Amino acid sequence: MATAGHGSLGVVEGSHLVGLVTERDIVRAVAAGLDTDTTTVSAVMSSEPDIFSPENDVWEAAEWLAEAGYRHLPVIEDGQLLGIVSVRDLLVAIVADED
Repeated sequence: MATAGHGSLGVVEGSHLVGLVTERDIVRAVAAGLDTDTTTVSAVMSSEPDIFSPENDVWEAAEWLAEAGYRHLPVIEDGQLLGIVSVRDLLVAIVADED
């Protein structure tokens, strides 16, 4: 995640999203004494995260993140993970739309 500059990763089984691992999840796990040799992704991920459709608009997604306190939101279509939108992604889109 650090090397790629991503703040979260979708966890999938096949093509089905089963969880989301975020920077916050990892920080919490490390603070709790995470054993990096034996801890699995499933032990630190957020299971069954809220999801959005690619048809939702930018403002709706931004409002959802603000209200829920999330920084990342998986985008799903036909049961498949298309990507993960971040607060930064939404801010960039909103600012670009204002120009």
